[in-house]
Amino acid sequence: MRMEALPVELCLNIFGFLDHPTLATALQGTLKIKLNLVCRKWKKAASDDAIWLKLFTVRWGEDLAEFFSSHHSKSWKEVYAIQHRCDRYGLGLKIITEGDDCYLIHQGEIQRHLGRWDGKNSKEEESCSEISDKILFFIGDLEVACAEAKRSPFF
Repeated sequence: MRMEALPVELCLNIFGFLDHPTLATALQGTLKIKLNLVCRKWKKAASDDAIWLKLFTVRWGEDLAEFFSSHHSKSWKEVYAIQHRCDRYGLGLKIITEGDDCYLIHQGEIQRHLGRWDGKNSKEEESCSEISDKILFFIGDLEVACAEAKRSPFF
């Protein structure tokens, strides 16, 4: 029997035994068995909310899972990624790299994609300049939002 022929329920059961790094790596396709290239069904199964809720609850507990279940409109996979970034980088405004991509994050959520950074680029200064410009634009947007929030009647 070919792996693609497995019923979705069986795929979900199999993926339910994987830990976060293995499942996340599988979704990125960097495992020797590239799950997301095997078939769309596997990629969809590996993104299942029930699997990510279970992983979230195991790692951070039921109390935090309950909090997020009533306060979020994102998938559990997204919530897991945000909480993971918070643990890894903290809550402040940070510039991070994931692979060759640079991101500006705040409270674990990606605010802006700043660009790609590949060490092979001969135009490093130009690349840094573009990323710096994007950071400055974001800070400008943030200042405007803060000023508007201060004028809001709720404060």
